[in-house]
Amino acid sequence: MSYAASPQATNSDPLLLCRRLPLSEPVAGALRLALGAEERTGLRGLRHSSCGRALLLQLPRGEALVPGELLAPAEGEQLVQVEAAPEALLRVRANRPLALLQAAYHLGNRHVAMEIHTDELRLLRDSVVAQLLEHRGLAVEAMVAPFYPESGAYGHSHSPGSDKSASDHSASDQPASHGHPEHEHGDHQHAGHSRASHSHTSHSHAGDGQVSHSHFRDQHVDQ
Repeated sequence: MSYAASPQATNSDPLLLCRRLPLSEPVAGALRLALGAEERTGLRGLRHSSCGRALLLQLPRGEALVPGELLAPAEGEQLVQVEAAPEALLRVRANRPLALLQAAYHLGNRHVAMEIHTDELRLLRDSVVAQLLEHRGLAVEAMVAPFYPESGAYGHSHSPGSDKSASDHSASDQPASHGHPEHEHGDHQHAGHSRASHSHTSHSHAGDGQVSHSHFRDQHVDQ
């Protein structure tokens, strides 16, 4: 699908953008909005086009903006096309596929946003992370390029109209729990508790999903 756009507006007032149109090839006459990967997750707020025109985003809730996507006002023909802005990155390579896979695993544990390729990883430039990777024997190179991290790297996204946060779920959505991670019951120790080590006696849970138990100074017994 192709679009035509009116010449660039010179109005000093912000252009209010409230519609998202399908992806398109570059559109002649459209304003260019270059955004970094994290900036593309923001659907509200003041931005500026490449030529300096003020743009006020008031877009519906939804997924992050995608390079090539077109934004438009409620009325009028002026279009704005989203672009991926160049960012300061690290390119990570390894001499063995397994080493690169292990690096991706450790970076994921640190919640580092990554762009994953067959033979390399790309991430935002960070001197501490670079040193850690080099210590593991990986080749790390600074570069400047658009950044396309894996979906969800910048937080939990929700479908339009949902105001729930990732931690805002009703109790009915979660299995019954009495405050411990999932584990087998029996004589054992928990390293993660601040209390002294303790044991569980065998017990059964009521059919209504509620768990009753008693706590003692050095142990607690589920009843």
